[in-house]
Amino acid sequence: MLKNIEGLKLIPTKTFSDSRGYFRESYRRDIFRDILGRDLEFVQDNESLSAAGVLRGLHFQRPPHAQAKLVRVLRGAIYDVAVDLRPNSPTFKQWAAFELNADDGSQLFVPEGLAHGFCALTEGAVVSYKVSDFYAPECEGGVRWDDPELAIPWPCSGASAIVSAKDAVLPLLSELNPIGW
Repeated sequence: MLKNIEGLKLIPTKTFSDSRGYFRESYRRDIFRDILGRDLEFVQDNESLSAAGVLRGLHFQRPPHAQAKLVRVLRGAIYDVAVDLRPNSPTFKQWAAFELNADDGSQLFVPEGLAHGFCALTEGAVVSYKVSDFYAPECEGGVRWDDPELAIPWPCSGASAIVSAKDAVLPLLSELNPIGW
C-alpha cells in the first residue's frame, strides 16, 4: 500500500543473475542523490535477525539526531511500515506499507520525520538498514504498533505478534508531544 508520503520511496535494484548466483548494486551515492533529489551521507549500518511474527517498531529519532533510513531485506521477507510524524506535512499521521523481500531486492527510503517498523513474514528474516545519523538514546522515540488511530493491518497482530517489552509500552500517537522536525 503506497501512499504519497513526501520523501518515502520504494527503490528497485537491478539484479544480474547467472549460474554462479547474482550480483546486485545495493547502494551508489550518485544514483541515490538523483533518486532522492538530495545528497545524503549514511553514517551507520544496522542489521537485525527476526523470527517469523516478530514485530519491531514503530521507532524514530528526534532532532538534532533525526535519522533517514535505507531499508533492505537480506534474507526472507518483511511487512515494512512508515508513519508520517511531521506536523506540517499534508500526510501527517498517515502510513504506508510495503512487502520487502530478499529475492526482489527493492529498498525503502524512509526520510527523517517518519516512524518506522516491520513485521517478519518469514523465519530468520534479516534486515539491513543504513541511517543518516548515529543512534542517540536521548533522541529515541516511538509509537505503539497497534495504535487504533493508525489502524495498521499488520499481518502479525494481537497475540501472534512477538513484541519487545520496550515496544509494548510505547505511547499512542495521541500521547506524543509534537515533534519539531
